[in-house]
Amino acid sequence: MTREEALKLHDSHVTADNLKKHGLATEAVMRELAAHLHEDRDLWGNIGLLHDLDFEYTRDDPATHGRKTVELLASCGFPAEALNAVLRHNAEALGLQRETVLDYALTCAETITGLIVAAALVHPDRKIHSLKASSVRKRMKSKDFARNVNRDHVALCERINIPLMDFITLSIGAMASVSDELGL
Repeated sequence: MTREEALKLHDSHVTADNLKKHGLATEAVMRELAAHLHEDRDLWGNIGLLHDLDFEYTRDDPATHGRKTVELLASCGFPAEALNAVLRHNAEALGLQRETVLDYALTCAETITGLIVAAALVHPDRKIHSLKASSVRKRMKSKDFARNVNRDHVALCERINIPLMDFITLSIGAMASVSDELGL
């Protein structure tokens, strides 16, 4: 699937502006993780963009989130490892276990986007470009800050041999590359 096809699929299933931006941010982080880990940037980017296609339909029923997305992506020819990663980014609600590098990458990538957006929104200039990894890490330590962000999921970067500070730096850089689309 090309990026243009992925964007078209994304836009046909995602209507909420914040969810569209979440997909774009996750795509950017996944592309950088793929480059860092010598994986397929296009595939990983598309997985990041499309991982929450069913969220607007399943937000009130977490035990189903990911299943409809997997059906859609399977019909588009996505490989099994990608389909499993989409399911496993919601592993706790689905009773699954994360197993692969891609599983951990998607989970930590999609989670850190919320932390970085929240950090940018409280920064004086409200710009991702201005964030420093140390300030994001400091905010991460505060349980009252962005309380919906699962810190344990962000820390899964360690499971793919990327130290937390390096992961934060990589993620800020990735999201800064799409800051215009994110409005930050």
